[in-house]
Amino acid sequence: MGRHTRTPARPGTASRPALLAGLAVVVAAALVAGVAWFVSGPDDGTAEAAGCEETETVRVTVAPELGTLVRELLAEPLSLGGDACALADVEATEPLQTLAALGSLGADSLPQVWVPDSSLWAARAGSADLEVAGSLATSPLVLATSRAAADELGWTTDPPSWGEALTTGRPLAVPDLAASAEGLSVLAAVRQSLGGGEDADNAVVEAVLAAGRGDVPTVADALATGTEGGADAPLVPVSEQEVLAANRAAGSDSLVAIYPTEGSPALDYPVLRLSTAEEDSAAVDAVVDALTSASAGEQARAAGFRDASGAAPEGAGAGTGVQEQAPEALELDGAAVQALLGRLSSLATPSRLLTVIDVSTSMAAPVGDGTRATLARDATKSALTLLPDSYSGGVWAFAYQLDGERDHVELAPLRTFGTDVGGQTHRELIDQQFDTLPNLLAPGGTGLYDTTLAAVRAAQDAYDPNSVNSVVLITDGTDDDDAAGIDLPVLLDTLRAEADPDRPVKVIGIALGPDADLDALEQIGEATGGAAYQALDPEDLQGVLFDAIRRRG
Repeated sequence: MGRHTRTPARPGTASRPALLAGLAVVVAAALVAGVAWFVSGPDDGTAEAAGCEETETVRVTVAPELGTLVRELLAEPLSLGGDACALADVEATEPLQTLAALGSLGADSLPQVWVPDSSLWAARAGSADLEVAGSLATSPLVLATSRAAADELGWTTDPPSWGEALTTGRPLAVPDLAASAEGLSVLAAVRQSLGGGEDADNAVVEAVLAAGRGDVPTVADALATGTEGGADAPLVPVSEQEVLAANRAAGSDSLVAIYPTEGSPALDYPVLRLSTAEEDSAAVDAVVDALTSASAGEQARAAGFRDASGAAPEGAGAGTGVQEQAPEALELDGAAVQALLGRLSSLATPSRLLTVIDVSTSMAAPVGDGTRATLARDATKSALTLLPDSYSGGVWAFAYQLDGERDHVELAPLRTFGTDVGGQTHRELIDQQFDTLPNLLAPGGTGLYDTTLAAVRAAQDAYDPNSVNSVVLITDGTDDDDAAGIDLPVLLDTLRAEADPDRPVKVIGIALGPDADLDALEQIGEATGGAAYQALDPEDLQGVLFDAIRRRG
């Protein structure tokens, strides 16, 4: 059966697809969490009955969904000639846990044969000495949802591309990318479908943030919802085998696999030999041969997988939710996948964002169908919808002497978005304050430098060591507070002098329009370890905000 329909939740993991939190505890979770099932190994009586006077035990570790299959394949002793036999001691363990063990445990505690769900794990194994001996099974990756939802989306007759599939606005249950080859492979396919590059990266970031923000259940619950057949079922990236397993478990045919037009990456279930302190033996050879044999492929198909050549699993075909013909294989660039994992891992730690927005009268300048102020309002409101409740935010507006001699006013303090504030969430409060921006425009100058220093100090005072702490500064002008304000050299010197390595605060400057002082924002970004962006066109600001979030780590 598929991992999401039969494997209990691992200690330390969330009850929903908490992608961002899961990434933050990858190594710790791998070392101290995870459930390993001892699932095979013939006893001495079986070996004696088979005429085995000498036995050698081979340690085999497999992905959880392979436990039953491999137990059956290796249930009997394997003859080594004469009266010698090989026995298999099989554990079914999450690949992430095994990966952590490769870098931390001694050779006698490691498997001699490892069958994870994907070759991506071997690519992440670093210096571990792994030899690919073949493949036990394959299973293409698909987007699963209910048949009714697929019909409503028009995908039953006209499948989408991977890129199109994630732009429907329909809830998406993304598995923990650190622990799931499926989720990472699917997002890599989406990035590849969109042509790679900055725009594709931002689209993937938007998808994972939206998944973390949305009210989506666990992957297992999402599959269960699909088997119930409702048209509101979420999308969930899983293997084809898991679709069959979920339908079988539920006695349903309502869950369907969507095969995007470019083809599908696949779980390839590689059979890996590990070089340990022990010499390679005939017993290891016998186990590897049993796992890569033609009969093993036949049993894999009976269990809902495809064999190594892609032959259909038993139960596939019209009305089953899984097509009989194998989809075209979509090859992923392994290096690009690993780079994507690194970029997404930066989202593991929550953000604590103090957003500071220029409300000087120049923000009334027309842009498209609105003004710079309405553009800033719409872009920040849109970005807010994506950020998970575990993130924190606050909002300031600034111009010149908005509050006595102060150039800024606080519209919302720094709080976690999910915090209850007088019967509404802090997210809702911030959203309301963003709506007020076009009505706050004030005549006079722009106290850019004084406001920047005050914002950084405020962020340091409210510093959260469990978050990435940043000031996002959006302005369309230059500092012209010549009367009493500090100048740029004083600002930069003060920022460097007051920088605290135990409480780092980055400034992300966004120069809105051609008149903004991008050079000053770049110097401020450099002084604080942040960055600066320019948004010249109306559509630029949304992309700039996503890029700032993606690069914040």
